[in-house]
Amino acid sequence: MSVRVYLAGPEVFLPNAREVLDQKIALTKAAGLIPVAPGDLVIPEFPTKKQKGLAISAHDESLMRSADAIIANLTPFRGMHADTGTCFELGFMCALGKPAFAYTNEVRGHFERTAEHYDGKIVRDASGRPRGPDGFAVEDFDMIDNLMMHGGVENRGGVVVVGNAAVDALYTDMTAFTQVLEIAAKALLKG
Repeated sequence: MSVRVYLAGPEVFLPNAREVLDQKIALTKAAGLIPVAPGDLVIPEFPTKKQKGLAISAHDESLMRSADAIIANLTPFRGMHADTGTCFELGFMCALGKPAFAYTNEVRGHFERTAEHYDGKIVRDASGRPRGPDGFAVEDFDMIDNLMMHGGVENRGGVVVVGNAAVDALYTDMTAFTQVLEIAAKALLKG
């Protein structure tokens, strides 16, 4: 049985992207799955940057359609939330009804990171709902990111593995990825 797994995450932006992607690809193959890695893409030049961006987007959607499942790296990237492109990819795969698995190398959950963003100035309104000093409600569901990301995975029978990587290894530590990969392989290769 051959199962193609789309590997979503912000690794494509790292200075050592090729090295990190190659490591994830090797681990995925060793688990008995076929890796589908968007970072493998070589895009030809286009007359405009926008045309090139549209071509990358179309190609990534094609790769996702060709995959049977997704493993998404939801480690916060460029802020307190998961990479926006990875969020799109996870949502796209969930909308296609494909199995979803995820991990994060950040042990602090969504609420804790949001509270840090507000310098700890979270208050409860009259109904008990947490709010930031700007009055906006703050999600408090013991999840690693927005409830739609975490819920999208678990509502499809997948799991979210929470790692605790060192700050300087948030995007290169493979511990949580290896754990979720093992769980995904067991689920996807059974039968």
